[in-house]
Amino acid sequence: MKIMAIQPGVVTALTCFLLSSSNPIEAFSTGSNGKTSRLSSSLSASAVISEKVNGSHSSSSTPPKIRLNVPEKARTVISVCTSGTLCTSSYMDEIQGAPFGSFVDYVLDDKGNPVLLMNEMSMHTVNIQKAGSDGLVTLFAQLGGPNQSSHGQDVSRCSITGTIEKIDASAEDWDTIRMRYGIAHSYADQVMDSPKFYFYRLIPRKIYFVGGFGVSSEWVPPPEYTEATPDILAKDASNIMDRLNRDHSDDLLLTATQILGVNEVENVRVTGVDRLGMDMRVTSRVPRRKNKLVTDEFRVGFRIPVISVEDAKSEVLKVFQEAWEKENGVTWGSDEIPGADIPVLKTAEDSLM
Repeated sequence: MKIMAIQPGVVTALTCFLLSSSNPIEAFSTGSNGKTSRLSSSLSASAVISEKVNGSHSSSSTPPKIRLNVPEKARTVISVCTSGTLCTSSYMDEIQGAPFGSFVDYVLDDKGNPVLLMNEMSMHTVNIQKAGSDGLVTLFAQLGGPNQSSHGQDVSRCSITGTIEKIDASAEDWDTIRMRYGIAHSYADQVMDSPKFYFYRLIPRKIYFVGGFGVSSEWVPPPEYTEATPDILAKDASNIMDRLNRDHSDDLLLTATQILGVNEVENVRVTGVDRLGMDMRVTSRVPRRKNKLVTDEFRVGFRIPVISVEDAKSEVLKVFQEAWEKENGVTWGSDEIPGADIPVLKTAEDSLM
């Protein structure tokens, strides 16, 4: 049995788990407020490293799964977003063949195919009709919106390129599509029965996923995308990250120094949270070159996959607690060091050394 010395600040946090909250994100404890600056260091997209950094050693040659695979990430982005940019090939004089971008809303069918409700008079619909059944379109979706603080190149995005076809009212999933669209987009009930509006289904041929600025990008085979499951925390991840970065700067600093083993830390920021763990971006000073800053990306895995926001909060606070215990010299039975079995990977490193 592990005898844990409880950090005072964490007692409050653990107590919160016993109390219900109308907003589950608000059940996080409030730590020291600290502003975090936007990091500008360039990370090498190709420097993906599977490196344990917390000093632990596993007897198994197969490391635990602590990261979503790329198809899961792509499916998550497309599932969380309900709108994006549809690119069609223009048929207007003087710009014929040029990409034409339109803002569109969508929902997904059971296979993850985007379904759009479009007016037959819209320019993108006209372009689609003129291109014929073999014409290709691209739907681009990116995390970030009115209720999410992350924008621009620092967030995950996904492009789906394929053919698009009109959905007939006899389709097996017709009623499901109408219901999903009406729930996701409040205006739909007023127009979906109009003879000028039709549902269209995008059938993927190529899918491209980008994890964010300076991190991994990869083509995703459509069958793997179809079989992938969206992350269960996807819709809450942005709020969780905001809370951690805003209220837990001291805990994040301890995690960077005690669990990740980074010295002379200047800045720590959580850049992603999912059912398997959280991503952290750490900026530190180079030893013997104090004016030189480097930025590395780390993955801190959860010991077990979580199935709810409450589970995720519990796992994150366990990491914070063990970082505090390690700094304060607390040991468990048989001199076991707190945090030694937390799965950690360095996923990218600054290439401008």
